Amino acid sequence: MPVSPTRPVNQRGATPESVVRTVGASRADASRAAGGSLLGSAKSRQAVKRATEEVDHVPNPTPPASALATNSVGVVITELTTRLFGDPFFTPLLKGIYDALAERGLLLVILAPTSDRDLELVQTYLTEKHVDGVILVSLHDNNQIPKRLREHHIPTVIFGRPPRGVEASCIDIDNRQAGELAVNHLLSLGRKCIATISGDLDMSAAVDRLMGYRDALVAAGIPLDPTLEEVADYLPDRAHMAMERLLLNHPNVDAVFAASDPMAAAAVRVLQQARKRIPEDVAVIGFDDSSAAWESRPPLSSIRQRIEAMGREAVNVLMHEMSEPDELPRRVVFATQVVARESTIGATAAGVMSLASVPTR
Repeated sequence: MPVSPTRPVNQRGATPESVVRTVGASRADASRAAGGSLLGSAKSRQAVKRATEEVDHVPNPTPPASALATNSVGVVITELTTRLFGDPFFTPLLKGIYDALAERGLLLVILAPTSDRDLELVQTYLTEKHVDGVILVSLHDNNQIPKRLREHHIPTVIFGRPPRGVEASCIDIDNRQAGELAVNHLLSLGRKCIATISGDLDMSAAVDRLMGYRDALVAAGIPLDPTLEEVADYLPDRAHMAMERLLLNHPNVDAVFAASDPMAAAAVRVLQQARKRIPEDVAVIGFDDSSAAWESRPPLSSIRQRIEAMGREAVNVLMHEMSEPDELPRRVVFATQVVARESTIGATAAGVMSLASVPTR
C-alpha cells in the first residue's frame, strides 16, 4: 500500500530539515541561507532560497547563551521506572529530544518522579529555575506541575494534550482518530468480536484511544460490550491478565486492539498459549510501531507515530517559547499510520495506510 507524507502540522511552517529534504543541501547551508549568511556557494544559496520560499521556512533560533541561566532543559516523565525503562516508546522520544538539544549546545536533565514526595521535589527544582525550559511527558490527571510552571512563567511544552485549564504548547497526535483507524483496520479484515486493552485511563491519550475504539464499532453498527474492554495501564503483566480475562469471557474473540505494543505482545503470548492461531483465529494490533512490534512473533501490526521526530519538534517549539514568551501557545499535531504486519494480515503481505491528523490551533 502507498505511503503518504506524514509531515507535522506547524503554524510556523517548515524546519531547516524540510529545506534540506527539498533541495538536497546540507543543513548548515540551509541554516546559513535562511539567516541571510553570505557563506556557501551562490548555487547553494539560490537553491535554498527557492526551497525556503516553497516550504515557508521560518528560522527557529535558539535563544542566545546570555539569555539562558543554566543551558539545560528538563524532561519530566511521570511514570513508574518499570515502564520508563521497559517501554520502548521512551527510547526514540528521548533520543529525539537529546539530539535536538545537543545541536544547540544544551544539556538534557531527566526527572522521573514516582511518588507524591518526588513530585513535590521536582516542582521545587523546576520552579527555582534550575533549568531554562521544561518538556512534560506522560502527564496524569492529578499532576499539578503544568499549572505551577505556568504560574512561574517557565517555558513549557507538553507531550500530549494539556490538562484542562492549562494553556501550554504541546506536541500531539489525534489519539482518538488513531484508535478508530486501528479498529477500522480490523473491521476491514472481517473481524466482528473485537476486544481492546487500554492504557492508564487517567491519561488523555489512553482515554482517546478507547473512545476511538468505540467510535469505530458504533460506526460499523456493532453494539458496544463493556466486557470486551479491559484496562492494563500500559503494563505487559497486566495486559497478560487482561487477555486471559477476555478469553475466559469471550472465547470467540477474533481481534484485539491494544493501546501499546508491549501490551499487544503480551496478548499475543496469551493467545498462543491458548492455542489460538494469529491472525487466522485472532488478529492483534498494537500502538506506537516500536521495537516491541518488530520483535514480536509474529510481528505486530501497529499504529505508527513518529516518536523521535516528535521529540525533536518538542525542542523546536520549546526554543520558540524561550525566544518569544509572549506568543500564544501552539499545538503541533503529527499524522499516524497503520503498519500492517503478520499479526493481522498474515505473512503474505505488509503495508502502510496513512492518516493525516487534523491540526488544532
